[in-house]
Formats: sequence, C-alpha cells, structure tokens
Amino acid sequence: MSWKTKPSGTMKVPTRSEPYCTAQMIARWQSTTLPKYATTHGALMPILHDVQHTYRHVPYQAMIEIANFLKIAPSDVLDTVSFYEEYTLEPMGKCIIGVCHTFACEVCGHQAILDRVRQRLGIEPHETTEDGAFTLLTMECLGSCDTAPVALFNDVLHEKLTVAKVDQLIDEVLAQKSQSTSHT
Repeated sequence: MSWKTKPSGTMKVPTRSEPYCTAQMIARWQSTTLPKYATTHGALMPILHDVQHTYRHVPYQAMIEIANFLKIAPSDVLDTVSFYEEYTLEPMGKCIIGVCHTFACEVCGHQAILDRVRQRLGIEPHETTEDGAFTLLTMECLGSCDTAPVALFNDVLHEKLTVAKVDQLIDEVLAQKSQSTSHT
C-alpha cells in the first residue's frame, strides 16, 4: 500500500464571481451571531450551519470568505468543516434521509429500511441522487431506541418505520418535487 499525496500547496480553490457569504448573511451574522460569543472564532459553527443550510454544503470559497469575516485562518475553517459530519464539502440532496444503524435499530430491522431506500433511489449510504433530490446517510443513535427502527427525513424523526412507511415518505417527497417543478 502506498500513500497518495495531494498537491495542497499548489491547489487552486474553485471560485465563482459572486461571494457565497452575501451582504445579507454578513449583516445578520454581525447583528445576531457575533454578539453571542466572546470571540469571533466562537461564531464559526453557527455561521457554518447557516452556509450549509443555504447551499446544502460548505464550498471552499465560502470557507475563505468566512475566515476573512471572522479574522481567523482558513485552515481553522476547513478543520472544522472536515471534522464534523454536520458539514459537507459536496452538495447534499434536498431531502436527506438518515437511517439509524445502531444496535436497537439493527435488532428491530433497520437493514430492511436501509435496503429499501437504496433500492428505490439507486444510491448507497453517503451518496446523493444525480438530480440532487436525495442523500442517504447512515447515522449513529438518534435517541429513540424504544421506537426503533427510526430515520430522519430532513430533520423530522420517523419512528417504528416499516418498508411501506418509507415508500410513503419517499413518494411524498417525490410528489412535492413534481408539484414544485410543474409550477415553474
């Protein structure tokens, strides 16, 4: 086995002409986020959450913009983004399905739930559908062991899941997607 190295020192950060951190975001961070923290570095995670929510990922250009805004090193921002699972470098789907895979859910049949989502959407855990509609995640304990198996659909916890219920939830998301595309 060999170690593969990346040319980090010469790597170019992909950029776009307009900033990811808009004037409205910066004004909001200055008025509501920064006052909550003793140092600007303390505001990093809430700001990253805002960017992640807005763009469904944290682009490299946004990390540099955030570092400049907070007057911290860009490497501190990248370290935070790459450490926490909450943040992603690649765009997530508009609907994130997080299937719990810890012991209680495993015993109660999470594998059938996970397999059904994989089969319906044609993706594996930690992948996103080509149309950007869904991302499938396997997650550590969601804190509802007594109602296992459980999964999150965009931060909404669904308990005592069955394959039929998962199909219904996916169908609801697909119906909402088709309604929103038919109105445009």
